[in-house]
Amino acid sequence: MSAQHPATLKIEDYTYHLPDERIARYPLTERDASKLLIYQSGLLEESTYRHIADYLPSNTLLVFNQTKVVNARLLFTKDTGGIIEIFCLEPHSQYPEIQTALLQKNKVWWQCMVGGASKWKHGMVLTVAHETPDFTLSATVIEKQQGAFTIEFTWDADITFAEVLHYIGKVPIPPYLHRDAEQGDELRYQTIYAKEEGSVAAPTAGLHFTDAVFKSFEAKNITTSFVTLHVGAGTFKPVKSETMAEHDMHTEWIEVDVAAIQSLLQHDGNIVAVGTTSMRTLESLYWIGAKLLAGMSIAGDVAVTQWEPYELPATATAQQALQAIADYLAANNLQRLITRTQILIAPSYQCRVIKGLITNFHQPQSTLLLLVAAITNGNWQAIYNHALDNDYRFLSYGDGSLIWVD
Repeated sequence: MSAQHPATLKIEDYTYHLPDERIARYPLTERDASKLLIYQSGLLEESTYRHIADYLPSNTLLVFNQTKVVNARLLFTKDTGGIIEIFCLEPHSQYPEIQTALLQKNKVWWQCMVGGASKWKHGMVLTVAHETPDFTLSATVIEKQQGAFTIEFTWDADITFAEVLHYIGKVPIPPYLHRDAEQGDELRYQTIYAKEEGSVAAPTAGLHFTDAVFKSFEAKNITTSFVTLHVGAGTFKPVKSETMAEHDMHTEWIEVDVAAIQSLLQHDGNIVAVGTTSMRTLESLYWIGAKLLAGMSIAGDVAVTQWEPYELPATATAQQALQAIADYLAANNLQRLITRTQILIAPSYQCRVIKGLITNFHQPQSTLLLLVAAITNGNWQAIYNHALDNDYRFLSYGDGSLIWVD
């Protein structure tokens, strides 16, 4: 693998032809019936998710992202009949983290994308009514930034904003499905272990797991642990620049408790991330720990910035970095680490924490494809060509892979 700085990477080198018919518009009837392509040391093998335990060594620690998708799409009808769609991206910066914002009552500020923004005249207040419970939600533009709006939402009922989204919002299925959300998406665009509300996109690698699969892990002494990364709409953001130097990686909230840190310490060298979001969380932990060991602050807006993994010294082991976080939490009497990460994983990134990744098949010219290229020593094309040649289903509702780090 080249040791070049990823800022020099050309995104045109990470593309492939994805026929429209290969995009999975709907999930399979059974979650664990999805195909599983196993990649290890250049070799490929086929199976299904219900047999994934057969391909994992005993004493493996599987780390899942327990974020829960919120109904982030809000539709408002103007007096003229026109529709304006507000897509809630993340809370305004006045809130310390997502849960605080979701628990606000009567009023909250949110960063949003607006569909049909040109029809939303200055000073116009949009409203939508709900019957049971009986309340009206109002939306007002506070500020317009590049690509987003700060929206003030108000409502006349003693309920939280999380409840408002539940009652009025729509499931934010990915735009590349080219269809409206349906009732079945309420259940299927959510993992069975989803717990912490805050994502506007599902951690899709986890959609394949069932109770039966989890029981198969127990029989083989495969341990599970849970972290939280709230997936933002930036996960769908295409790379539009010629090189990565001009691409601004999106930031996302991560949350990891003391128990998860201890599990990671106990399974050094046997850690597999379920999904790119779990991997981004785990690899961010290494750099957070490395910064603590170097006496650097992690108290800023973003604990790990886009290029830090390629520019900071990496002399610490994963154990040392994780222990530094455990010590930091203990010294500050904290039960969990809550911060943001902007980590970009691309060639020539060297994995510090994980040994394997379970993930779906991603869009051409995406940062997720760059991540796969990084952990396969550039052999991503062999994996994707095999999937294309053997009728694998692609993207969020599609099939997936178990990739061992080269």
